[in-house]
Amino acid sequence: MCMEKILVVEDDESIRQELCTLLRVNGYLPVHEPPCDLALLDINLPGENGYELCRKLRLESDLPIIFLTARESSEDELLGFSVGGDDYIRKPYHSSVLLARIARLLKRKSSSILTFKGLMLDLSDLTVTYHSKTEELTKNEGRILACLMKKELSTREEIIEDLWENSLYIDDNTLSVNINRLREKLKKIGASDYIRTVRGVGYRL
Repeated sequence: MCMEKILVVEDDESIRQELCTLLRVNGYLPVHEPPCDLALLDINLPGENGYELCRKLRLESDLPIIFLTARESSEDELLGFSVGGDDYIRKPYHSSVLLARIARLLKRKSSSILTFKGLMLDLSDLTVTYHSKTEELTKNEGRILACLMKKELSTREEIIEDLWENSLYIDDNTLSVNINRLREKLKKIGASDYIRTVRGVGYRL
């Protein structure tokens, strides 16, 4: 079985070694640079802080990110979530709590692969595959396709609401543009005419 890789970014050597040992004992592979399946980030780092690193990771991936930090203020915690963090744990941490939250986020990530009529959508790396051909998607395109794959019929309002809930801001005109781009990308991999318009209602696959 492939071990899940966890990025550990911690400038305190003793804490870093402690974390790496904890992860290894529990079946994870600690790494010090991407690619990875989940990231543990300290905030107080020399040079680039944890918030900035989180922003950079978010530009490339939707991987789960946990801030593990001694910062205790609610403002720091809110900032952590606003830059894309999935969880915020204060030091000193409880090993069992940290492991439970890691497992929860990795389980959520593993459920990010959807299949429908030969299409496979991977929301973790924003790709869609059809008959061994793969195309990269934007976050908006990925969420729109996920919405369509989960329901027999999706109204335009439901799709827009789903994107807003996932912090992807979109209006009715932008939705039309994204649907057209998504259709073109599906066409490139041989999945033509997969998205059908239900006039006056919305879309279906």
